[in-house]
Formats: sequence, C-alpha cells, structure tokens
Amino acid sequence: MKTVCEINKCNGCMACVSVCNKNCIKIIDSMENMNCIIDEKLCVNCNKCRSVCPNNKKNKKYRPLEWKQGWTTFNTRSLSSSGGVALAIISSFIQNGGYVASCLFKDGEFIFELTNDLEMSKKFAGSKYVKSNPNGIYLKIKERLKTDKVLFIGLPCQVAAVNNYIKDKKNLYTIDLICHGTPSVKLLEKYIDEIGYDINSLNDIKFREKNNFGLVINGKKVLREGVIDHYLCSFLESINYTDNCYYCQFATFERVSDITLGDSWGTEYKEQQKKGISLILTQTKKGKEIQEAAGLELKDIDIDKAISNNHQLSRPSELTAKRKKFFYLINKGVDYKTTIFIVLGKMIIRQKIKGFLVRMHLIKLNRP
Repeated sequence: MKTVCEINKCNGCMACVSVCNKNCIKIIDSMENMNCIIDEKLCVNCNKCRSVCPNNKKNKKYRPLEWKQGWTTFNTRSLSSSGGVALAIISSFIQNGGYVASCLFKDGEFIFELTNDLEMSKKFAGSKYVKSNPNGIYLKIKERLKTDKVLFIGLPCQVAAVNNYIKDKKNLYTIDLICHGTPSVKLLEKYIDEIGYDINSLNDIKFREKNNFGLVINGKKVLREGVIDHYLCSFLESINYTDNCYYCQFATFERVSDITLGDSWGTEYKEQQKKGISLILTQTKKGKEIQEAAGLELKDIDIDKAISNNHQLSRPSELTAKRKKFFYLINKGVDYKTTIFIVLGKMIIRQKIKGFLVRMHLIKLNRP
C-alpha cells in the first residue's frame, strides 16, 4: 500500500487530494486513523502530493510577537464559543474588501467555504469538535488571491497545508485555532444516529455554548442543561481522536499562522469569562494588522499561565490506555453510550448527579 505520508499519521487536511491532477489519491477513514492511499496504476510520480503534505516537511513556525486575552465589543460575541474575536476579525476583513475561508456545517458535512458575505460568514462561528473537510478550498483560495486578499481560518495542520499549497502568499492571511485533537466525523455520525438523528437532515449542530459543553442539535440540547453528553465526554477526555493527533507537530508555542486563537482558560476576568474570553497570540505584522483593524478589547495575560491552561501550546494530547479501550469496543460494534460508560464510568456518573442537582435547583448553571 502506497501512502502520501507515514501510515496512520494522515491528518485529513486533503491538500494531497486537491493538488493531484490524476485523481489518484483516496482518503481512508477507519475512525481510529486516516490514511491517504495512492492508486499506483494512475500515479505518474510527480510527488506534488508529498510536497504539499504538512507531515512530509518541516513547516515554518513563528514565535509570537505578543500575547493578549480579550473579546469583541460587538453583539457577535454571543454567537461565538469564546470571546468573539474570530468573528470580529472576519467582519473587519470582509468590510475592508477581503474574502474569508473557514469551516461551517452544511448538508450534513463540515466543509470549508470562501465568502465575502457578512451574513454567511456568521456560520463560521462556534467550535467544531470533529474533523472537517477542506477538500476544494485550496484551489478556490489560490484563484481568489490573484485579485483579492484572503483570510484562512482553520486548525494548525490545515493552515500548514494552505501555506504549502499557496506559493505567492502576499495577499494570504492565516489564523490557526488551538486544537486538542479531532475525531473522525464517522464517530459523530455514529453517536447522533444512536440517539435518533440523521446528520444529513440536520439544520444546525453546536458543540458548546460558552463554557457549557454539550451537543445542541437543531437548537435542542441532546442532554439536559448542565450535563455533558457521551460524545463530548470522549472528546474532553482526549480518547476519540485519530492517531495523528497524539503526535501533532503543531502543538508548540511557535505557530504556523499570523494569529493563533483559543480560549483564555483560568482568566482573572471571571465576570467576562461567562460571556467568553479569547486567547490571542500574534506572530506576524500581518496578524497585528488584522487584529488592530478588528477593534478588540484587549488585556494583558501571563503567558506561562496561558500555556499551562492550554497544553496544546507545549505538547499534544496524551495517548492513554482508555483511548485503546475506547476503540477496541467501538470496533467490536459496541454502541457509543455503552462504550463511554465502560471507559469513562466515573465521569458519566458525575454528569448524571450534576444533572439531578440542576433539575432540583440545588446548583445553578454558569450563564452570561
């Protein structure tokens, strides 16, 4: 079997698929890992796929010039998982004549779109704890860059793929999102199918509302308020990611983008945290330019504290025995709920107790 990068280490960025003129690359998603398989009968050994793959080269990284925490002062903050900084930068970038490419949920898929429409760009808001599919966006960005500025927002591996694909970066701006790791979309499909939903018929799906984690499908929370569902439990415990995430070369303080965005966990601004606060690392002059244009409320932050609350700025998520047990059961055909109860029983019991206490009004949810 001939693969683009090391076996089981594919991150699913799809850059190899996009760059191949012979359509000879297929991504195989087994839920536990992904692999980019080359059809040797069609391949002409041009090596474009391998040269664009972030796993096959040393990707250029930049040490942050400054680090802040903050939020937007506009009402779009309420649409965001964190402080609304990404949406504020998106809006400013479009208003200044640019285009933005990022991930949204559409027709049952997490795909990338390129737009200069402010209303459509609001669909980019919110955390998406699942592997997205950037296939097709690279060429759209390349063509648009001939006449306009483009801002790409994605995971670090996806930003690295864009940087490899685009040769002339004069009009390219990038934002990477601090990433714990990402599960195969097949796991999400499996879980929501078991609870009675068809992903292809959904209008909307959210993974968290500010500090409250839990799937919200078509505006309805899967489990009662205050309770984290089984899918998010597995995500937060870092047991359902694909193999490559546990060896991520981008989980460092040096970043591949102009700006890095995440959550400012452990902040001293407790009242503001209820509304969401973003962590902002600015690596380049381009990043500084679009940050300043967005009109953000920025505060100083202790960078050591920020790193300690975002371990992905220093190391990847840890590969544990629980992860191995999780996939053993899933591959055996055990349903998602049962699997999570077996692997994360104590956590599930705590969530059930929390749900009871909320229902009895003995504890209150942390709402803005």
